[in-house]
Amino acid sequence: MLRLVVESARIIPPITPPPRPCMTVYFRDAKKRTRMEEGNNPVWNETLIWPLWDHPLENDSFLQIILRDVGSKKKERFIGLATIPLKPLVKQPSEVLFVKDLTLLNHSMTSTDCTVTLQVALMTKKDIEKTGDEDLLGLTMREAARQKLLVPSSPEQRALSSKPQHFQVRVKVFEARQLMGNNIQPVVKVTIGGQEQHTRLKMGNNPFFNETFFQNFHEVPAKFFDEVISIQVMNSSAMRYKAEIGRFQTDIGYIYHSPGHTLLRKWLGLCNPHKPGSGVTGYLKVTICALGVGDQALVDQKLPYGADDTSIRIFKSAAAPIHAAYLQFFIYCAEDLLLKKNLSVNPMLEVELIGEKLKTNVQTKTENPIWNQILTFQIQLPCLSSYIRFRVLDCSAKNCQDEIGTASLYLNQISSTGEELEGMFSGFLPCFGPSFLTLHGGKKAPFRIQDGTCIPDSVRDGLAYRGRVFLELITQVKSHQDSRMKDLSQEVTRIEKHQNRQKYGLCVVFLSCTMMPNFKDLIQFEVSIGHYGNKTDLGYKPLVSTTQYSPVIHDGDIYHYVPWYNTKPVVAVTSNWEDVSFRMNCLNLLHFTRDRLKANLDTLKSMRNPRDPALLHQWQKLLRELVEDCKRPLPCMTDQPKATDLDRKRWHLRSLLLVELAQKAKEAKPRDMVATVEGWLHRLNAVLPEPQMSLPDVMIWLMAKEERVAYARVPAHTILFSPAGPLHSGRFCGKIQSLLLQYPEGEGQPDTLPAHLRVCMWLGNVTDSKELQLLRKGTMVVYAETYENQAKYKDQWGQQGLYRCPNFSDVTGQKSVPKTDFKVPVGWHWQDSWRVEPQRRLLLDTDINKSQVLEEVYENQVRNAAGAWVPAATPNTDVNGEPVEARENVKCPQGWHFKKNWIAELNHAVDSEGWEYGVGIPPSGLPHVWSSVEKTYHSCRRRRWVRVRFRNHTELSKEQETLSFLQLQGPDLAKEEGWEYGTFGSKFHLDPQPQSRFRRRCWHRRLAPNKDKGVAPIFLLEGSLAMDLKQQTKKEEDSKSWRRSIGESWKRAPEDTRPPPMPFIYYTFDKPHYYQLFCYIYQARDLTSSQSPAFQGPFIRVVFLNHSQRTQMLGSSAAPTWAQTLIFQHLLLYENPEDTRASPPLVVLELWQQDSWGKESLWGRSMWPPLVWLDLQDRSLRPMRWHPLVRELGEEEGEILASCELILETEKLREKHMPILSVPWKNGICTLPKSIQPTLRKTAIEVLAWGLRNMKVASSPQLLVECGEETLRTEPIRDFQTNPNFPEPTLFFTVFMPTEEAYALPLVLKVEDNWYFGRRTVVGQARVDFLQPYFCDPWAQHYVVPRPPVLSIKKRQHFLGYFYEKFWYKSTKTEEEYEHEVDWWSKLFWATGDEHKSLKYKYRDYHTIKVYDCELEAVPAFQGLQDFCQTFKLYQEQPRLDSPVVGEFKGLFRIYPFPENPDAAKPPRQFSVWPDREDFPQSCLVRVYVVRAINLQPQDYNGLCDPYVVLKLGQMTLGNRDVYQPNTVDPVFGMLFELTCNIPLEKDLEVQLYDFDLLSPDDKIGTTVIDLENRLLSGFGARCGLSKSYCQSGPFKWRDQMPPSYLLDRYAKRKGLPPPVFNADEDSVFYNGRTFRLKSFEPKTPNIHGLGSKKERLALYILNTQRLVPEHVETRTLYSDSQPGIDQGKVQMWVDIFPTKLGPPGPPVNISPRKPKRYELRCVIWKTANVDLMRDTLSKEKTSDIYIKGWLYGLEKDVQKTDIHYHSVTGEAYFNWRFIFTMDYLAAERVCVQSQKDYIWSLDPTSMKFPARLIIQVWDNDVFSPDDFIGVLELDLSDMPLPARHAKQCTIKMMEADPKWRHFLRHKHFSLFTKRTVTGWWPCQASDGGKWRLSGKVKMTLEILSEKEASIKPAGRGQSEPNQYPTLQPPPRIYTSLMWLRSPIRYFCHVFWKRYRFQIILLSAIATIGLMLFNFIYSAPHYLAMTWVKPELRLNPPISIVNLITSLNTSNDSSTILTTQDPNLKSTTHQQLNSSRSTRII
Repeated sequence: MLRLVVESARIIPPITPPPRPCMTVYFRDAKKRTRMEEGNNPVWNETLIWPLWDHPLENDSFLQIILRDVGSKKKERFIGLATIPLKPLVKQPSEVLFVKDLTLLNHSMTSTDCTVTLQVALMTKKDIEKTGDEDLLGLTMREAARQKLLVPSSPEQRALSSKPQHFQVRVKVFEARQLMGNNIQPVVKVTIGGQEQHTRLKMGNNPFFNETFFQNFHEVPAKFFDEVISIQVMNSSAMRYKAEIGRFQTDIGYIYHSPGHTLLRKWLGLCNPHKPGSGVTGYLKVTICALGVGDQALVDQKLPYGADDTSIRIFKSAAAPIHAAYLQFFIYCAEDLLLKKNLSVNPMLEVELIGEKLKTNVQTKTENPIWNQILTFQIQLPCLSSYIRFRVLDCSAKNCQDEIGTASLYLNQISSTGEELEGMFSGFLPCFGPSFLTLHGGKKAPFRIQDGTCIPDSVRDGLAYRGRVFLELITQVKSHQDSRMKDLSQEVTRIEKHQNRQKYGLCVVFLSCTMMPNFKDLIQFEVSIGHYGNKTDLGYKPLVSTTQYSPVIHDGDIYHYVPWYNTKPVVAVTSNWEDVSFRMNCLNLLHFTRDRLKANLDTLKSMRNPRDPALLHQWQKLLRELVEDCKRPLPCMTDQPKATDLDRKRWHLRSLLLVELAQKAKEAKPRDMVATVEGWLHRLNAVLPEPQMSLPDVMIWLMAKEERVAYARVPAHTILFSPAGPLHSGRFCGKIQSLLLQYPEGEGQPDTLPAHLRVCMWLGNVTDSKELQLLRKGTMVVYAETYENQAKYKDQWGQQGLYRCPNFSDVTGQKSVPKTDFKVPVGWHWQDSWRVEPQRRLLLDTDINKSQVLEEVYENQVRNAAGAWVPAATPNTDVNGEPVEARENVKCPQGWHFKKNWIAELNHAVDSEGWEYGVGIPPSGLPHVWSSVEKTYHSCRRRRWVRVRFRNHTELSKEQETLSFLQLQGPDLAKEEGWEYGTFGSKFHLDPQPQSRFRRRCWHRRLAPNKDKGVAPIFLLEGSLAMDLKQQTKKEEDSKSWRRSIGESWKRAPEDTRPPPMPFIYYTFDKPHYYQLFCYIYQARDLTSSQSPAFQGPFIRVVFLNHSQRTQMLGSSAAPTWAQTLIFQHLLLYENPEDTRASPPLVVLELWQQDSWGKESLWGRSMWPPLVWLDLQDRSLRPMRWHPLVRELGEEEGEILASCELILETEKLREKHMPILSVPWKNGICTLPKSIQPTLRKTAIEVLAWGLRNMKVASSPQLLVECGEETLRTEPIRDFQTNPNFPEPTLFFTVFMPTEEAYALPLVLKVEDNWYFGRRTVVGQARVDFLQPYFCDPWAQHYVVPRPPVLSIKKRQHFLGYFYEKFWYKSTKTEEEYEHEVDWWSKLFWATGDEHKSLKYKYRDYHTIKVYDCELEAVPAFQGLQDFCQTFKLYQEQPRLDSPVVGEFKGLFRIYPFPENPDAAKPPRQFSVWPDREDFPQSCLVRVYVVRAINLQPQDYNGLCDPYVVLKLGQMTLGNRDVYQPNTVDPVFGMLFELTCNIPLEKDLEVQLYDFDLLSPDDKIGTTVIDLENRLLSGFGARCGLSKSYCQSGPFKWRDQMPPSYLLDRYAKRKGLPPPVFNADEDSVFYNGRTFRLKSFEPKTPNIHGLGSKKERLALYILNTQRLVPEHVETRTLYSDSQPGIDQGKVQMWVDIFPTKLGPPGPPVNISPRKPKRYELRCVIWKTANVDLMRDTLSKEKTSDIYIKGWLYGLEKDVQKTDIHYHSVTGEAYFNWRFIFTMDYLAAERVCVQSQKDYIWSLDPTSMKFPARLIIQVWDNDVFSPDDFIGVLELDLSDMPLPARHAKQCTIKMMEADPKWRHFLRHKHFSLFTKRTVTGWWPCQASDGGKWRLSGKVKMTLEILSEKEASIKPAGRGQSEPNQYPTLQPPPRIYTSLMWLRSPIRYFCHVFWKRYRFQIILLSAIATIGLMLFNFIYSAPHYLAMTWVKPELRLNPPISIVNLITSLNTSNDSSTILTTQDPNLKSTTHQQLNSSRSTRII
């Protein structure tokens, strides 16, 4: 197991806005990520674990680290990268590799100031068990549980931005295997985001493509992830409708969230959706990569056709989705589908999965459609998609484009892979419901950076509730649905139990609303859940869902608030939903367990000291509470009748997880605490989401002018009440919570908070609300309200003149609400009669908290007929022309005074008297444009009069004055009558004004509840007060059917669109509680981005409720330090102090900056609850903590060090005032208490100011270093253009710095340019925030003082040049012969482990090089090549977006404690001895070796490019555009460039790759930049890599300027060591206190040509142990300005730098690319056997005319055929035919190379590489029809199965690559290029019914010959001359065309016997049996007669008869003998027979 502990990182210069860094680490093909942290100094202390399984670490193993800002909204999210070689762990597995302050590289692969700190270790089981307790907070096991959850179904997403970004998708198609079909011509169609691309046409069932496709995007991430990648394999030779062989689909989001954003070399199972039962139709090997800005593409150095890919065994071992399944969506119905008011819709549901869409039928004119349909998707398991998308469309129009609402189901929430548990849990397939799915639409939420792993539904779907869809999801693996749409009417009764509704009540108490902008209109809040409470939806009964209208008043600073004070508004909403208590109880119980575990974890993390005595106590508390929570059983789902299958399966999963966590908590030991608990927490979070959340979220809308302005969204389960107990209830149920309202997307002002709301909420079944009491104190008041309106008509107040305004109305004056029409609600009664109660909240002066107010009056005049100006008809108006009181009549309000009288304003475009002129335009009569110059045609003019009103100083505070006004009862009659004067739409006043023409007064009548009815009375306030509720309740629906909407019976007439009057509910409090708030603010840091290193005029504004204060304003500072305490006194809070302590109001700290013009701008804000003290005896001052500063979109931009505490004012506190007295006072401000102030100590800072680089505008610059109040300058560089180094490079000064690192001040670097007359300007500046890497201990024993490099040779050493010229360049004949055996490419392939690419060599380890998969600067061991001096980027003081970086500063710092005692010993100086300035600039010879490029971005229409290399160094440019590599994205250059330069004047080497274009300008592919100065100055020897061997001749000749012995001597001097001392024999050396012997490195002297001397070899061995840069090849990433941050490809190269003062360099390395070698393949086809017979003859005998066709893959034009073997009736055919194929084979890559033009008009041929594969096909020749395909044989010449000796041994199993018993039955394979020749039998196969079967056997002889061997042994094709090697005789064929005439018996045997042999045998047997039966029947009568009669035969007759005629001619054998039947008679002799015969004849 490989363990990586990611400790921390430092981002320098800090990024503004502050980043959210996340570190991604790649090991092999697995990617792991840390969590997101905030700020520029993230601290993770997180452990990442990779199991090694059976693959131990190798010498070339490495870790690649990429640091990104995942929360950035900018294009650049990439911060830096680095690579950590793991070779030290291979040598010493028991050691821990500590990597401290590892320098990161930027896009250009140059070193940055960013660093990371980590630890790498190799852990075994024993090591884990033996981990000690010394690091109790270790992080070994953090990822042990979490990494198993990183499966495709649960991708871990990074935080995204809401703005479009650059993305790139790459699809590389390697090859296909086992494609179904015969004689196919496959082509791959790749569709990326709707863009189609095709590969070239291939032939065969195993085609090799090796083509790459790119697609660039500039999209919002959420939309980009929804795009689909489709890969189809088509048979181009077939008809279109049956051309598809198989396909693979996935969405880009799945790829992007895979490890490394890549599916690397994966075999994908292809399935044909049109043939569901066909199974897997083939395999396709691809690499799919989705990259964003800053993402690094994984380096794939494997060859496209490697040795590890020739076996098909990887098909099943890879994660190939080959299991087909069917997702069945049971779509039942929907409800409440509303798109527009009072308009019905024609809904249709659309379901989308991986780009495939299915739709239901359209239902017409209904809000509650019933579909009852099944939609079936065919998918592959695991499903390569993140979510399922649902859309309900309105098809009222023809195009169905109106979207009603959308919803999403995440697959990782409705399925499980079984990886969540460590046991044998197998998981479950996707399932859902039957349950409701909530739809949303309309305005969308703004994008906010969140900690969640998914894009929020409000961002994806919308905010408005648009109804619900009732559906069910079932996954079927085996069965197949023939129809994708099916009726579902029979299933309705089964799911009706899930539709039973219950009544829910929602109560919300509004406690405070602060931090609001200035709303000039009255505002109110609306609370809704679904459509219930939405007052614009009149389809439901009206509810008390809105608060009363309230004004917004100023808080005395910049914000406004709602003056509720002791009267808190309440809303009550009732609704009807399903009973989901069983589901919510389980969810809330899990949330309680998670929240308590997280709280304990946060406490554990805050204890940074492992030796803290409270650490073990907190650990034990965490374990105890976790075990207690996990043992608490979840509500059982198995017995719950309404529980769905998903409920039961997730309950089972959650229960098992809790049991497992409880067991682990019991067994946990006090080590690796944080890592262990975070692993548990991550696993718990994985099972927490609830997809079947049928209850909609609660929405709180801020409304102004009857429009929704801002919102807050509260999940329903967090406030849901459960009778089972508080643990089963929501965490905020009945508790106070703070809500930050947000504007919808695209609305509101940026950086403006709509409101900060504190509420108390309760949701539950109304039957559980009997004793509802949300707050511990207060009285609930319910009353009805109406306004009596009167107008002034003829100086009399009355109803005349009201016009459209009713006599009694609501507060808006629009709806008539007479007193007599009010009906008491059910369950309530009137408590008293109507009475007048002025709503003083509406009358409150919005300027009551202001200290001064500007009043204005416009004096208006018009021109009369005589042309004179006279007063206008309305002489006094406001700016809008509305009439106001004359200025002389404007009285000063009570509590205010004037200092100056009215004056005419002259400070704008007016004349000398203040008039402005215009032409009045009707109907308003006001001019549209005003002018300051009077014209004759001007008809009107006006003048502005202003006066400032100041508030009187009183004993009451502003808040007390406001409170007294709200509680004031006026003495005069007008106030007693309660009349308010004004007009609707403007402010009303208690005092009548002379111009008042309208007045009103408010009438209230209180309501009281009736006797207890079992529910809370407020939930009975349903319906309007103006309606007869008794009649209304009868209209409620009685049917429980789910087909009807609950609210249909409450629908009103469409013309009545105004909401009916509703009662108002308030919580009233008697008296408030007073508090004091102490806010301790010290410092802010990491505030600026890389473009703005200074912060202008920073100050902190602290906001608490409706109070705010600000700190002092500081000057421009990089890390402003205030060290100030802000005290708020007499703060009013009305709720119970216990409620306040449980949920205190949030303290808001805002960081503001003020520019030179006085304009203030908000930078960011931080919010957190203060620490509440109710009793001072328990108070203790807690240390300050860092809090993140959050900007508009949620991204964190820095942090602030502060703490706050809220103290309850008691009598004791008022008497003693203890907290205030403890705060010190200095210079008019409250400073920090001494107990939390940092301690300071004297510190020395040494600065190595090496020089300035790339400063284009400077002429004589100097460096200014600032730290705190200390400042130091260097001498200016007078000759900056010729030598940019400082003349005096060292600076020294002392400062007092805090001892704690958290309080440390940064270093500020400024570059000033000196001009004439002593003028200086700042041309660049930078900041160093993190100083920890520069601290050192000068007194340490092994501390080495930094030393400069030596770049010149003294005169006495110039003899080395003669030595080089004499011995260095000797070449011998042996060298020339040696070069043919190995070359540099062999060296490269040995290093990459590709042994098959080059010849075996005995001493290959002696010559190996190092191949880095990253830039050399990114290798951790080399510290970014900035060990001597670091590079700091300089930025403009006022940065511009186009060029923020203005230069670089190269230098170094050393910081160490300095004694304050003058007599104490001073520590030694760090930068004391430095080289002379004459050594710089240094003239150097630079050799650039460009080896090859990988995965370049295509530039041409054909998906390829024509790259060539261009080098730029200073003013020099090298490169030839004519030397380009045509038509390739993986070019092999093998080029050497030599150039000279002066370093550091020319230090930045740019390697550019261009695409050659014939007519248009060449396109730049990408660029990488190399800092040559860092390589030259680095102590790691980066200027020339250190070789492994020292040879004076041969291909691996030593190329450095100095021999190893001199290099060792220089290295010892730089490290402060004595020089090495060699003995006389030069085979041992004394170095660094040790003696090294050559024998210890070379036990046996290698026999290598040109081997150097012993001394040099020994010195080289020692140098190779000093961790210097070895001989290497680095892989650099190319970037382009057209796509910033996107990987454009990679280039492999290296650079050698040779200073001319060190002597001549060695010879260059020959890296010319290898060329393919020509081979000749001779294939002799001897014969075939068991070939399928395809044709029937007249005699119904099968026969075939067989011939063989063969070609090499990729060389289809050279197809060769044998002659035809006619009339084969046995499947045997004889040929004796020779195929000869010529190929160019590149043995290094195991491929053939061919160059040919794609088209006639192509400019250059395309070089194609393909495997050396022989294809043999067996065909049946037909005359009048196309030939029939019989079978195919494909042989990979480099890895082919061994043939069988005999045909009987030849089976199809020989071609199986992955048999069932692999190690026992797998056939042996070999390479023909090794064996050279082979003869035997191979099987041919054909596809039949989706399976491969044996279709014949072929006997062949295969022989491979080089071009030279083929010329020596010539042979002809077929049987033509020269017919030799071997000589082929005509085949022994039997011609059967006339055989039936010459040999009928043989023809019979061949024709009839073979076909009818069984029938013939059967007929013969029947005939024989019949003949025997006939003979028996015929002989039976005679036999019976003779048996019954029994006559006696006499043997001796009386006479003898002799036949004289026939006796002579008849033989004895033919004579007949008459015998007797007497058994006693003896046989007669021959003579007797003859005599008797003669006697008878006679």
